[in-house]
Formats: sequence, C-alpha cells, structure tokens
Amino acid sequence: MVDDSWGVTPPRGGLRVRTNDSLEERAAARAKAREARAGERATLMAGRMEARAALRERETTAREAERNARREAEEAAAARDPHAAAAKRHRSSGRKDVVREQRDTRGYATVVDEGRIRELSKRGASLSGLAAAFGITAEEVELILAVKSE
Repeated sequence: MVDDSWGVTPPRGGLRVRTNDSLEERAAARAKAREARAGERATLMAGRMEARAALRERETTAREAERNARREAEEAAAARDPHAAAAKRHRSSGRKDVVREQRDTRGYATVVDEGRIRELSKRGASLSGLAAAFGITAEEVELILAVKSE
C-alpha cells in the first residue's frame, strides 16, 4: 500500500479508512458528510447566482445609461440639423420622418409610349389616370387605344 512516506498521498475515496466504528456509525458519518457537501454546494451556488444577478444588473444599468446618452446626443444633433439627423438614422422600413423636398419636374419630358399605354390599359388603368401619367389628354389616350383595336 502507498502512503505518505513515498511522497504520494493516497486517494481518500478509493481506500477505506480503518476505524472501530460500526457499519451504522460509518453510514451515519457518510450521510452527514454528504449533507455537509450538499450544503456547501448550495451556499456556493447561491453566492454565484447572487454575483451573476448583481453583474447583470450593473450591465443593464450601464447599457441603459449608454442608450440615454446616445439618445440625448441624437436629439441634440436633430435640433441642430433635422435633415442630417433623419438621413443618418437606421430604419428597417423606409424613411417616414425625413422632410421630403418636392422635386421640380416642370422641365421633365415624358415619353409617350403607345405600347406602354396599351399595356397599362389592359392591366386596368383608367383613361384619366393614363392621361395624367403621360401628360396628354384623355381623348388622345382614347385615340391611341382605338388605333390598336382597329
């Protein structure tokens, strides 16, 4: 048998410690040791859980403070220049709050494509809608559609 004289401590779980205790006394001692280990594990686990909860609370508070600071900075930037702040903001469904500028389209020329007018008419576009879209009169749209049907 290996003992401390060889420089190696024998494992406690594998070797039986000789004692004059009865079987019942040894069983009671093992049960008591088990309960003590379970109690130690429970207190260690409770300590770890409390430490983790405190850490999570600190992290949550820090994230909220960062969010508030970021929000205040964005509001200050929006007060200075609403267009730049709106353009910089991240959106998932389009720009709903950007101040739209009306584009001057008076000088644009619309190409009147008769085939396109016929196709849109087949899809259900009204005569007045086609006339407004292409910048022509409703009579001209009727004329274009009549030429196709002849």
